[in-house]
Amino acid sequence: MVNGWQKEVKQIQPPFVFMYIYIMFTKELDPEQKQTADKLFLMLAGIFIASLVACNLIFQKFFTWSPFGIYTFEISVGIIPYPVTFLVTDIISEIYGKKKANRVVTAGLVTSVFVFLIVMLAIKADATPWSPVNNDTFSKVFGLTGISVGASMAAYLIAQYIDIRIFHFWKKLTNGKHLWLRNNGSTILSQLVDTATVLLLLSSAGAIGWDKFWVLLLNGFLFKVIVALLDTPFFYLSTYILRKKFNLELGQELAD
Repeated sequence: MVNGWQKEVKQIQPPFVFMYIYIMFTKELDPEQKQTADKLFLMLAGIFIASLVACNLIFQKFFTWSPFGIYTFEISVGIIPYPVTFLVTDIISEIYGKKKANRVVTAGLVTSVFVFLIVMLAIKADATPWSPVNNDTFSKVFGLTGISVGASMAAYLIAQYIDIRIFHFWKKLTNGKHLWLRNNGSTILSQLVDTATVLLLLSSAGAIGWDKFWVLLLNGFLFKVIVALLDTPFFYLSTYILRKKFNLELGQELAD
């Protein structure tokens, strides 16, 4: 099925077609709608940043999970909120466009570095004799945050920018159709890059033994793939609600 704006594009001749595509592919909102769109964008950005920071703070605890007794995962608890970041960037990419998705990724990087500096300062501060958490306990929990942030940020930047670019590649290639393809196609590949990169850097730094590399890579990637497939209905539902709210056609984005 071809959208109305796509039918009209076929009737326009160069050199005006490119300008026409931009106008029809994006939609301007009235001031009240734009205020609502901005509020929703801030909420999505907040969820993204909170999930990203949580990953870096809780990653040192590992757990096992055996869904239906088929396979036992051995994974870090930091992996639990991380797939949310890819779901959010896909929603932002679909509704708000590539530029705003990239801005959220950059904001996440700045926030993570800031949190890292605060944690490092907290580690340097000497605990009082009556402190419920002493220096050793605090350092044991947060002491590897520097390594984790460095590794996760490198993996994060590579994976997120790959995710956004692949997402929009499929979006353009399919003329805005096949949501499941760009949602899963971009996320699964970028999750593999992310998992491999962060484990490679953590193992190189001595934070994780090399003997755990392949099992953690397999477990982490499979877990993320499962979550990526499970979040597809949420992606469809979220984008459907937002498109209906702002009267967007399939594939159409809000003007920046």
